[in-house]
Amino acid sequence: MTFVTTPDGVNIYYKDWGPREARPLFFHHGWPLSSDDWDAQMLFFLAQGFRVIAHDRRGHGRSTQVNEGHDMDHYAADAAAVAEYLDLKNAVHIGHSTGGGEVARYVARFGQPEGRVAGAVLVSAVPPLMVKTESNPGGTPIEVFDGFRAQLSNNRSQFYLDVPSGPFYGFNRTNVPASQGVIQNWWRQGMMGSAKAHYDGIQAFSETDQTEDLKAINLPTLVLQGDDDQVVPYKNAALLQDKLLQNSTLNIYEGFSHGMHTINAAIINADLLDFFKRI
Repeated sequence: MTFVTTPDGVNIYYKDWGPREARPLFFHHGWPLSSDDWDAQMLFFLAQGFRVIAHDRRGHGRSTQVNEGHDMDHYAADAAAVAEYLDLKNAVHIGHSTGGGEVARYVARFGQPEGRVAGAVLVSAVPPLMVKTESNPGGTPIEVFDGFRAQLSNNRSQFYLDVPSGPFYGFNRTNVPASQGVIQNWWRQGMMGSAKAHYDGIQAFSETDQTEDLKAINLPTLVLQGDDDQVVPYKNAALLQDKLLQNSTLNIYEGFSHGMHTINAAIINADLLDFFKRI
């Protein structure tokens, strides 16, 4: 397996497929998953002639299960370590959910200032801020995230079946047929990672205010989200992202879930490909 070691000694697992001279597409996964969550995109864009890269966030998948650093600053710095090691240039960074927050911070603080990035894509992403506060009245109440922490602590394995069986892919909707393979693959990825990293990561994805990250990004950015996202409500995510970003394109998909990149991969991949060809 291939790893990059960060300055603080964490081994970050990564995949790097395709021609070295091709445009790099760097995929950032959501909580509590791994780079495997991007299989439907990695294989598709590899076949289209792109170089495709994805990594497992610290404490997730095959990366080191460290005690500390489970926050957006370290997530972004770890992604930067991979990009620097591979010397990626003219790259497009694509992030889903928590990975969207990671992309926003990476591009704003590393990729854009270093001239390594051509564009970004936020898919069902958490910025600017998930949790409800006085200044973010449309956010999700903190009690919801406290519930996540309690379920993770009490029975992580069952929690990691309940999430994909229900709201993540919209399988709790009567008109959406459930896929046991998708559910079990979500569980598999989650259980590979560290319970500590996942527990701490709930605060990272829910309480990190990324308003300034979004404002700082002037590169072309594609914002994608379903209007039936039951995990990250789109009115407090994609619609605000589009307002804060300097150069964005917004696509809202009727009836699509939080995990639309998996169960609606053909549609999402086509829109991603169109964006990649335009920038």
